[in-house]
Amino acid sequence: MRCPIAQKNSEESQLVGAFTADGGYSWTQVELAMHYAGPLITCSTIVTTETDSTRKFLLPAHRNTLQEDPRGSRDHFVLSSTSLLEWKLEAYIPQPTNARVFLHEGNIAPGETPEELWIVMRTADYDETDRTTDPPRAYSSVSRDGGRTWRVAKPEPDLHNAKSKAFFGRSSNGTHIYVYSDGPPQREKAPGFPNGGRTSLRYKTKIAGDTWSEEKTFYDAGIKNSYPTLIEIAPGDFRCVWDSGTPDTPRTHIHFGKLRITP
Repeated sequence: MRCPIAQKNSEESQLVGAFTADGGYSWTQVELAMHYAGPLITCSTIVTTETDSTRKFLLPAHRNTLQEDPRGSRDHFVLSSTSLLEWKLEAYIPQPTNARVFLHEGNIAPGETPEELWIVMRTADYDETDRTTDPPRAYSSVSRDGGRTWRVAKPEPDLHNAKSKAFFGRSSNGTHIYVYSDGPPQREKAPGFPNGGRTSLRYKTKIAGDTWSEEKTFYDAGIKNSYPTLIEIAPGDFRCVWDSGTPDTPRTHIHFGKLRITP
């Protein structure tokens, strides 16, 4: 995504594309045909699915036009394409019926059955975005028709989320993984977190038909760590990148790491 340099945040970003013919050494910008005209924010990779014998690419994204416009909204949605060059709005993630939640920065992954897709999303209070949900939890939704429609979003009781982007995916061996920043929100001090949250990176795994595992530590160095992104290079073997900082200052440098999980 691309955001005007004058913007203080990324809320007015647009989707852009580029291609490489030399394995990633150089890139050429590509003009995309966008049938979704609003701003968007995405922190995910593209997921490939197939419906009616047609390959389709899905990209989760959200918008936060309510931040600057009292008639705006905070919606999570899914874009789709059959070519990577032309994108349209495929579906919205339905809000919980009892109380709205600011659903954002979701990741889509295959579910536990061939027809399922899961999305797990970062959360915050819908009206007061400086507050977490109570308790601070990620929300999820499921699609059984290739991303065309989604169930009403619901909280994931075992997945902590205090207004911080997490990674959700499934390894090629079928194990789901959730990597997240622990503690309270970034600027909120709490016992054990004198400089606020977004410190250590923790993770949980889930095999099909079972519950989420106990919390495990991926990276803990007494400094700020957030926005993990993972890519699998072999079954259960991931390469990771995230932004890191000092004990009291976030995002001063980038870290890379390895994470291996077993079923």
